[in-house]
Amino acid sequence: MDLKRLLPRIVIGIAMLITSAATGQAVAAARSNTFSPEEIVEAGHEMFGGFSESLAALVEKSVQQYGLPNGYIIGQEASGAFFGGARYGEGNLFTKRSGKRHVFWQGPSLGFDLGGDGNRTMMLVYNLPQPDWIFRRYTGVNGSAYLVGGLGMTLLTYRSPYKDPVYVVPIRSGVGARLGINIGYLKFTPSATWNPF
Repeated sequence: MDLKRLLPRIVIGIAMLITSAATGQAVAAARSNTFSPEEIVEAGHEMFGGFSESLAALVEKSVQQYGLPNGYIIGQEASGAFFGGARYGEGNLFTKRSGKRHVFWQGPSLGFDLGGDGNRTMMLVYNLPQPDWIFRRYTGVNGSAYLVGGLGMTLLTYRSPYKDPVYVVPIRSGVGARLGINIGYLKFTPSATWNPF
């Protein structure tokens, strides 16, 4: 076979091998930085107890919509509202690269919303470039309807002009009496504060 004809094929073959290897490494790196649904459900099992099956279904739904999270928060929170309201919580942020970090959150809400609740909370975090990026305001809409208890999921977003949006998906098991829908935000901080704004 003529070497002039064979050389372009060899170059193309080598380029394809290099591209395939680089893509494989990128996929492996992304997977090593994210949590599988099984890991998340196992982490939340102790906290949610009897709601474990519901937790697994909500985690699966979140993964189908947004992919695999690269962080999650486990904690507790309390909130109350009489049309306007506030929410306060604390917990630990877990990432594979940086381990565990204690965080606090608080935020106001406004809408048709009455009642109070205490929640065990797991928040799935997507596209978090590094742990310090959690310390921002995440906006969203929240709806609640339960007396005594329930399990629900919402979506909060921080949009940056420079990076992909960071999503926080709170999954809450609430105890209390709550009815309504509101719009608001959660602000994550490294220390506790009573100021919800």
